[in-house]
Amino acid sequence: MNETVPENRQFREPGFWESLKEAFLGARRPLDCIQVEVTSRCPNRCTYCPQTTRRDQWQKRDLGWETFTRLWPLMRRSGRVHLQGWGEPLLNPHFFDMVALARKAGCSVSTTTSGLAITPKLARQIVESGLDIVAFSLAGTDPASNASRQGIAFERVCEAIALLQEVRRGMGGVHLEVHIAYLLLASNIEAVRGLPDLMKRLGVHAAVVSTLDYIPSAELAAESLLPEDGEKLARAEAVLKEAAAKARESDQVLHYELPCPDAPGNACRENVSRSLFVSADGCLSPCVYLNLPVNGEDPSRRVFGDIREQDPLEIWEGEAFRGFRDRLAQGNPDLPCRSCPKRAMR
Repeated sequence: MNETVPENRQFREPGFWESLKEAFLGARRPLDCIQVEVTSRCPNRCTYCPQTTRRDQWQKRDLGWETFTRLWPLMRRSGRVHLQGWGEPLLNPHFFDMVALARKAGCSVSTTTSGLAITPKLARQIVESGLDIVAFSLAGTDPASNASRQGIAFERVCEAIALLQEVRRGMGGVHLEVHIAYLLLASNIEAVRGLPDLMKRLGVHAAVVSTLDYIPSAELAAESLLPEDGEKLARAEAVLKEAAAKARESDQVLHYELPCPDAPGNACRENVSRSLFVSADGCLSPCVYLNLPVNGEDPSRRVFGDIREQDPLEIWEGEAFRGFRDRLAQGNPDLPCRSCPKRAMR
């Protein structure tokens, strides 16, 4: 690591019997995932991102190493740490230190990147670090359909994936899976048909297709897929079903979920009952959508504690955070969640 671990922290790797017990019982890891925003900085200008639509209010900040180490007791209760929030995670100078500490806590570790920063040296670091999933962001399957991701050319992303795959194979990095994190925009549904061929071309094991659940401006509302959008949903379902079947022919996985108008509304695709979000300033929230790094008042912001001042486990188990989760499970969620399409799942 580039910096030493603070002396007042005890970072003990789980032993053999402890790991075996966890593997069979799972009792010590009630959290499925901690999503950690290691930075809110990003050089890209994606049209659908609030960093673009709210650029005048955006706070550019990195999560400090000292702050990250305070997550240790929470990481020991989680199965996975996902290092990515509203920014490009590989820009944080302590990114690989964070990977190492999360792995020491017994967690699987993943990240999502634009691919812009990938170089041969960085690709080797990724493989050596023990990351088990690296997902590359796309919103199309060719330069024209991916045009909403401004700031990084489509072919540059493909080159980054190909480079990482080449280095991974050369180093025997069988532990590392390369995925595509694909954003489906309503105006761009047909482009998904090209996803299986793109995955095959790049040797990508899996693609996860999501929809525009956070609408950063009124102009982008038409790009979302909401439970009431019957015609758009039917068209998207047909295309995705066909693409997923084609992917299976090559032993690839294309995973997707679409909103359902008859969903009970007591669950969430962000799995907030077993996951949480840590912002780059060390604050804990239910998900990335409820704590944007913007200046001024944000009526949708929900923060339940600051790990720089409180024990993260105490925040997670505290009355306020627990109450938020209970209300969602009872079908009576907090105000910012009531219209969120992520609740529209079966």
